Amino acid sequence: MRNILPVCADAKGSVDFSRAPPVDSRMDPGQSAVLPTVREALRTLSSSEDGDCILSTLGSLKRYLGGAESPAPPGEQEEFARRHFSDVLRCLVGRLSPGWLELLPDGQLEDLWASFFLEGPADQAFLVLMESIEGAASPSFRLMKTAQLLARFLRAGRMAAVMEGQCRQRAGPAFPPLQDALLSKAVGLPDHLGNRLRRENLEPFLPQNYFPLLGEEIVRVLQALVDSLRGGWDCSVSFLSQVLGKACVHGRQKEILGVLVPRLTALTRANCLWQRVCWRLVECVPDRAMEALLTGLVEAALGPEVLSRLLGNLVMKSKKAQFVMTRKILFLQYRYSTPMLQSLLGYLAMDSQRRPLLIQVLKELLETWGSSSAIRHASLPQQCYVSKAVLICLAHLGEAELRDSREDLLASLMAGVKSRLDSSLPVVRRLGMTVAEVASARIHPEGPPLRFQYEEDELSRELLALAAPPPAADSPSEASLAVAPVAAETTDRGSADRGIPQARPEGTGSDLDSDDELVPYDMSGDRELKSGKTPAYVRDCVEALTSSEDWERWEAALRALEGLIIRSPAAAREVAEYLTSQFYALNFSLRQRMDILDVLTLAAQELSRPGRLPKTPQCGSPSPASQPSSTQASAWRAVVEERIRSKTRRFTQGSARRGPDASPNEFNLVAGYFFFPLIRHFDRPLVTFDLLGEDQLVLGRLVHTLGALMYLAVNTTVAVAMGKALLEFVWTLRFHGDAYVRRGLLSAVSSILLSVPAERLLADLPDELLEAQPWLADVAEQDPDEDCRVLAVKALLLLEKLKGTLLPLSSS
Repeated sequence: MRNILPVCADAKGSVDFSRAPPVDSRMDPGQSAVLPTVREALRTLSSSEDGDCILSTLGSLKRYLGGAESPAPPGEQEEFARRHFSDVLRCLVGRLSPGWLELLPDGQLEDLWASFFLEGPADQAFLVLMESIEGAASPSFRLMKTAQLLARFLRAGRMAAVMEGQCRQRAGPAFPPLQDALLSKAVGLPDHLGNRLRRENLEPFLPQNYFPLLGEEIVRVLQALVDSLRGGWDCSVSFLSQVLGKACVHGRQKEILGVLVPRLTALTRANCLWQRVCWRLVECVPDRAMEALLTGLVEAALGPEVLSRLLGNLVMKSKKAQFVMTRKILFLQYRYSTPMLQSLLGYLAMDSQRRPLLIQVLKELLETWGSSSAIRHASLPQQCYVSKAVLICLAHLGEAELRDSREDLLASLMAGVKSRLDSSLPVVRRLGMTVAEVASARIHPEGPPLRFQYEEDELSRELLALAAPPPAADSPSEASLAVAPVAAETTDRGSADRGIPQARPEGTGSDLDSDDELVPYDMSGDRELKSGKTPAYVRDCVEALTSSEDWERWEAALRALEGLIIRSPAAAREVAEYLTSQFYALNFSLRQRMDILDVLTLAAQELSRPGRLPKTPQCGSPSPASQPSSTQASAWRAVVEERIRSKTRRFTQGSARRGPDASPNEFNLVAGYFFFPLIRHFDRPLVTFDLLGEDQLVLGRLVHTLGALMYLAVNTTVAVAMGKALLEFVWTLRFHGDAYVRRGLLSAVSSILLSVPAERLLADLPDELLEAQPWLADVAEQDPDEDCRVLAVKALLLLEKLKGTLLPLSSS
């Protein structure tokens, strides 16, 4: 067994191999003879310029490495390696120069010089090389030559020798300063070399190349350790665990585990000794690196069976591992993929000792899923993540295991369903319905089933596929092949149901249609007989629709109302005043109130867009006889314009089409009647209607409607007053818990910035804008809803864009 040179650490933390204990006078005469030989050799190497003399001196030292024809006795080799080898290496690095290497022809001296680093004790050679690279001037010949030698060192597999030497210490761990130095340099090698070589960095030192090589070297060391265990030799994997953990902490899980996990997956298959070595490898990882390692392993492992072979019952032995696997990955993070969740929860389900943890995880997941506070403050991806975890847990647990916790699970489930059905976001409601249907059937199969009506989307189909019991597969690819047909079958069944023609009732077949050959009677000239009079004013239409029970009057009012408003947009004031007053009335459902908001928005769109309103003549509709002449006149004008265009020479090319005729914004006349009544009473709760309470869905629709009205009021005289009122409204509700409401508020801010002229913003709303900017920045960084963050960023960009306009105005 090879001993390691005693080392000491100075005040700066660097490792000094030269501080060895003095030579004991009682030492064997053969061992004491090494010191004078090394001293004379170092003196010659430091000063001589004679190539033959240097060659002879290096040959005498080579005897102590066992590489010469007549090697030194084992005791002398051990003493040389333990006490003098690092001094010889430093001396060789110190003499490195182009002239010194050319003292012998054909590169003899360079090959002999490199052999000391490639054949001697690997740990000392590695540290001296790293020390020389960090101390060399940049750029320099010595730096590049030492870096090239380090690359040869790596390609020769010497990093495996470095780590293996630390794993074969029989008398306990090696000297802590030496291990710390080796660990730091081995894992931080790409950073050290990148900082020193910069643009002249070599390929082997790039992280994407080095860490896969380090993974291969770890596998080689593990293979050597397994062979030693089979031979009855003791060894330790602690140093390998530290290297692996530190590499993962540095964020290199994919590079190193991408090589390590596939190799260990194959080696642990039906091999108990390799499984025990892998278990010990992860058990010895320090707690500070456990999270980084486990997340990387769960991502890289191909299924729960592989993860179980690599980890064993680690979650039962390590509190840190149990916290990471059952809390951190599931509750505090949500960036992991669905196959990773299946691997993790499947790992907990694969062993009888770990299944109680799975039941506990399910309870905590459903508590989180059912928490109204979590629903309000968690983002949609996080809610989907927890929902998937719940369904995967239920797929792994049997009815007997769920029976003892049924009441608690159902209570959490029902609370979550209620909170999600109250949400303003359709996707959240659909998520609650899907999970509730599946989970209730699993938790309480003999009870009445929950059934909801909702339109399936990609997410709901994925959740339904996760609820199926997992097959006995060794990898997610196999599991996906088994699960995918479930979703495909659901989709195909739905499409097939829609594609199959419905069976006709008896007596309606084509063979019974005896009148198909009859010629239809021409009824184009018939006119509908009306008993009522067509309303001539908007007020008459409103009266007919609100007070009359005659359906003919209703129909006549609805047919006439649009034309009346088109002929006189100012008449829309009467309908706007009525609808806005009825929005806060008592005897209306939530659906009717939202219909009122939709009608107001659509009407505002029609009024605010020039060219959208058709020109209706005052004298009634044109007669059939007048239509052909109108068509002929249009065709005649088109022919004339085409002839003129073909015979006209143009020296510049431009658009030949006329733009739309300019026309005033008709919404200007009624914008205030649309807007202010809606915003006036939002904070007054009614017996059947409370916008600031449970009716947050309607509040969200109201906020979006106000933002739309603000946007459509661009270039209107009332836009400034509307913007000021809307900004105060936004400021009151800016911390609302519902994401849909917050989205509307942020959209409203953008509408204000787009619709109110820049100079009026500076003159009338300077303080409000200054207060809104830090709030928008906070939302853009911390809001749990992704859409809210995006909308806040857009509003901030609009503010920044306006600064170029506002600042010159303020300076003038």
